[in-house]
Amino acid sequence: MKQLLLLFFFTLSLQAQFQINGIVKNANSNEVLPFASITTDNGNYSITDVDGKFSITSSTAISSFSVSYIGYSKTKINIRKNTSFYNVSLTQSTDNLNEVVINTENAAIAIIKKTIALKDNNNPQKRLKSFEFKTYNRLIVSANPDSISGQIDSIIVRKTRDGIYYKIDSTNYKFKNTVNKRHLFQTEKVSQFQFSGNKLKETILGTKMAGLKQPLYEILAFNLQSFSIYEPKYELFETKYNSPIADNSITEYNYKLLDTVTIAGRNSYMIYFKNKKKSKAKGLEGILYIDQNSFAIAKAIVRIRGLLDISAYHDFEYFADENIWFPIHKNFQIIKGKNDDDIKILGGTIQFDGDMEQDLSARKKQPSDYIYLRSESHNFDIQNNKSIQIPKPFYAVEIEKNALNKDETFWETFRKDSIDFRTQKTYSELDSIAVRKKIANRVQFGKKIINGYLPIAFFDLDMRKFFSYNNYEGFRLGLGGVTNERLSKNFRIEGYYAYGTKDGIFKGSIGAAAKVNKETNSWFGISYTDDVREIASTSFSIEKKPFKIYDPRPINISTFYNYLSWKGYYETKQIPKTESILEITHSEIEPKFSYAYLKNNQLYTNYTMTTAMVSLQWSPFSDFMLTPTGRIEIEKRFPKFTFQYTQSLGRLWDNDFDFSKFDFKTEYEKKYLNGQKTALLLQAGYVLGDVPLTHLYNTSPNNITKETIIQRITFSGKNSFETMFFNEFFSNKYALFQFKHAFNRVTLFKKIKPSLVLVSRMAWGNLERPEEHLGLNFKTLNNGFFESGIELNQIFNGLGLTTFFRYGPNQLPKFEDNIAIKLSYVLNLGF
Repeated sequence: MKQLLLLFFFTLSLQAQFQINGIVKNANSNEVLPFASITTDNGNYSITDVDGKFSITSSTAISSFSVSYIGYSKTKINIRKNTSFYNVSLTQSTDNLNEVVINTENAAIAIIKKTIALKDNNNPQKRLKSFEFKTYNRLIVSANPDSISGQIDSIIVRKTRDGIYYKIDSTNYKFKNTVNKRHLFQTEKVSQFQFSGNKLKETILGTKMAGLKQPLYEILAFNLQSFSIYEPKYELFETKYNSPIADNSITEYNYKLLDTVTIAGRNSYMIYFKNKKKSKAKGLEGILYIDQNSFAIAKAIVRIRGLLDISAYHDFEYFADENIWFPIHKNFQIIKGKNDDDIKILGGTIQFDGDMEQDLSARKKQPSDYIYLRSESHNFDIQNNKSIQIPKPFYAVEIEKNALNKDETFWETFRKDSIDFRTQKTYSELDSIAVRKKIANRVQFGKKIINGYLPIAFFDLDMRKFFSYNNYEGFRLGLGGVTNERLSKNFRIEGYYAYGTKDGIFKGSIGAAAKVNKETNSWFGISYTDDVREIASTSFSIEKKPFKIYDPRPINISTFYNYLSWKGYYETKQIPKTESILEITHSEIEPKFSYAYLKNNQLYTNYTMTTAMVSLQWSPFSDFMLTPTGRIEIEKRFPKFTFQYTQSLGRLWDNDFDFSKFDFKTEYEKKYLNGQKTALLLQAGYVLGDVPLTHLYNTSPNNITKETIIQRITFSGKNSFETMFFNEFFSNKYALFQFKHAFNRVTLFKKIKPSLVLVSRMAWGNLERPEEHLGLNFKTLNNGFFESGIELNQIFNGLGLTTFFRYGPNQLPKFEDNIAIKLSYVLNLGF
């Protein structure tokens, strides 16, 4: 969900006696040249920004300046009277970095190799035992009003015999008036960073967000750029790239020594780097300033251009006592790039409209063309190698309880500069608009909608309960939900009621819970349920089902069992990086198909089960934020692990069977720089003891028993076996593995952009004493089950087509019976 463009590197407007500005371009193509070196005759030095622009101020007169750039001939410009802006054109020379393949160890490569070898000695997180500092950060979304034409245009709506009908377009006029007065969005925060024992934590001491009394925590946690330039995977706007000083960076980047400059009185090499890739995903480019003595990074500029233009700047200060360069300033900027699709970021706070016209030079500029996002951070009160005890180190970010209520005195203390008129107006106007248009309520409403709930007064309706279909119940119509914070933040009542048009039976559930710990979001609850469930299905109680407008797989399921159950439970996030739930359940089970379980010469057609179950999900590599309202996952990392253990409770409450059940699942996802993604799933289960078929494993089949391929066309599931027939296999122990690799969407026509996904699935299992299960004919997975296929998703308006083939020991005699063709549907909610 993310595309941003880097706005040009702004220079601070100083009231100096002499100032020159300009832009540097390629003389032939007219393309801007970023990072060109500018040297004045009086000793001032600068470089162009990502848009090729530069600005130099000086307290003494400037007579001339020189411009040099890698691969171009150097030129000298004499200062002209009454001229403050210079258009500089450079001619390309034969020494073009893009055409050079470096096979020998030139000066830049030697410097980079030394920098890589010594990076652990120069990285504050490796070199120092501990450090802490405070940071003031300000993020704005805005536009430069001077760049926008305030002209009111006429647009031809239609031509008729009676004349031409025009429509007045005042979009740019209104937009310019708005950004003249205020920014589009802004937020500030003051944080304390602490590092000790390889743990880095941010504690937010104060935060304010224009238009929202309670800020959007997701924006505060948004990772715009890496904390350290030394990280092997450098992150820009939540996309990771191989760092230019990673261990293997020499094979991925070209380097060139541009110059030597002085930073903080120490000589530094100025090294240009650029990714060697010539594909659409070009990777990083920029400049590293490397200390000539220690080979530490003294300054860094990192940028990437494509669908979004993004730039990040890192400034360091030299600490002589520790002989280390420590980060003191970061700057991040984005603007729109060249793209065909609309882009929304920060939940729609910024929207960049796509460029649909082939001739972009003739395209009229829209407001989104001028919008930029800029985030700037200043570090201060830096202390190194002090004794530090980090509270709650398992949280990457913690927001102090009073951080949302800081007065203006607090902000004046930490702001680097006094705020200007536009900034003041942004807070006052957006706060007023937020009250008038009830923005906070709308934000809360939107967050609940995308999670599947429709808030009405003090009750959130669960949209999953409205409508569904399966072969046993037919159309299932229902209503359900849970009370929200408007009724109580510490108590909830939840339930649903549903009716099946085919089985003609009402089902439902009612429950209540009380919060016992706010910080760990711990609840005690009880519930009563009378409903039906698919036989031998596997579910992990701790997993929250994602909201879907529809769930296609149950459409073809015919075999269910009815359960009447009383349940008591305790759910908590008390253990770091985990969610867990403990349940004690008493259930009366009645299979709704022809089935009997033979045990000790007794046939069970219905039975009682009393169990205790603990379910836990562990995300050891994810980052979490502790907010005043609870814990949220701010960066999802893989793998994730889910464990579940169920134990029958002897003869307690008339329990009929003694058994133990173990379930495990792990998921892994890897996103690549080129936009592709690989997803792996490993799942297993094992039952010991006496368990009827209803509570064994079916490994999620999704194929119906019909004669022809056409008759078997239905909707595909997410992780189901598409060529495995319903009730074909049952197991009391199993393991399955799934591999998926998704390629980028390919544009065939304007609205036809399919996404190709390669899928392979396999499963193994066994069923002990299959003769005890009467009424169904089935097989076991002793020899394994294998299928592979292709998904062409989102071909048109979310609809797609999938094809799978079944092979291996359980391949069927008729070739066509091993083929499954399914429809797929992906709904993009636009968030």
